Amino acid sequence: MSIIRDIGLAPSGENKIEWVRRNCPLLRSLEADFSKARPFAGKRIALSIHLEAKTAYLCKVLAAGGAEMYVTGSNPLSTQDDVAAALVKAGLNVFAWHGATDEEYSAHIRKTLSHHANIIIDDGGDLVHMLHTELQDELQYVIGGCEETTTGIVRLIAMNNEGKLRFPMVKVNNADCKHLFDNRYGTGQSVWDGINRTTNLIVAGKNVVVAGYGWCGKGVAMRAKGLGAKVIVTEVNPIKAIEAYMDGFTVMPMREAAVLGDLFVTVTGCAGVITEPDFMVMKEGAILCNAGHFDVEVDMKRLREIATEVREMRANIMGYTLPNGRHVYVLAEGRLVNLAAGDGHPAEIMDMSFAIQALSAKYLVEHAGELTQMLIDVPEAVDLEVANRKLAFLGVQIDTLTPEQADYLNKSAI
Repeated sequence: MSIIRDIGLAPSGENKIEWVRRNCPLLRSLEADFSKARPFAGKRIALSIHLEAKTAYLCKVLAAGGAEMYVTGSNPLSTQDDVAAALVKAGLNVFAWHGATDEEYSAHIRKTLSHHANIIIDDGGDLVHMLHTELQDELQYVIGGCEETTTGIVRLIAMNNEGKLRFPMVKVNNADCKHLFDNRYGTGQSVWDGINRTTNLIVAGKNVVVAGYGWCGKGVAMRAKGLGAKVIVTEVNPIKAIEAYMDGFTVMPMREAAVLGDLFVTVTGCAGVITEPDFMVMKEGAILCNAGHFDVEVDMKRLREIATEVREMRANIMGYTLPNGRHVYVLAEGRLVNLAAGDGHPAEIMDMSFAIQALSAKYLVEHAGELTQMLIDVPEAVDLEVANRKLAFLGVQIDTLTPEQADYLNKSAI
């Protein structure tokens, strides 16, 4: 039933998943709880998240809770074939391989959704989109779903505003235990892991342009500063621009930054952030990469059209000769650099994010048929449960309010 490259790669994938398991105490505790309570017994879960070891362990935790898992990746270049093989060997259904064409990627999503899924766990919105367009007959089986990313939530809000969203979706990305840590510390570290392992170049002293100063952009800029870069931030939101300025970064439009930058990282969730006029004024040897979900932030289509020569410089680096004779280099085809050219976020960070995912899916099952709104915040109780478990595993204790303090805070100021 599964569609993967090579089941023989499973031992390598198993080792990766075991390393993650050892470093994800939250998920280990949920796996133990779920194994006893079986909250997903009789339920089918369709999941599309970057298919590497941390995602695989989440899948195994959900399976331990009784779920019948149907799994695919959320980006053709982030799927790790040995991890996919390990999941198949463990009895899960997987439809993904590294380097899938657009047609293959769509076919894998279609196959994942063709088994009457009850819960949808999405990363970027491709599962939800296909359910509402091509596979509407499958909608009747869906209780609800969870969305992992900012990009996916933007798509969900648009669908909901148009009255098209047909089942409730939990905005996992908006949970404090997700975006405050995953987006900032996870993206901040993993983007530079991907850049540094791919380029083998120094960051210190370079002008790094970070496009977008949301939580992901904050993390990327913070780590660039820590590596010794001079950081320029571009923004369209005036409030975020002031925040970047007060955090000590230079703020300017992309067209001005394009002249100065040595290395560019887009983290906006929008399209057309770096375009032809920007390419044409860049320094010789400027390096471009993207950490947003889709490969549309750097205008790769137009770059390929105007380039007089394109050649691979080393793994995951393509060189483009511009009409003016200068060269720019793009990492990981303009796709998510931290996953397409790296292993994604650190395990301890995804431990928190995926604990939110697992508990949100459990919440949907427990409240099946009761939810009337289509877009749902992660319940505060779930956020606090993850935070308290995390503190316990860190060995950190905090104060608690006395009854008198709680009473004081709950009283009106008048």
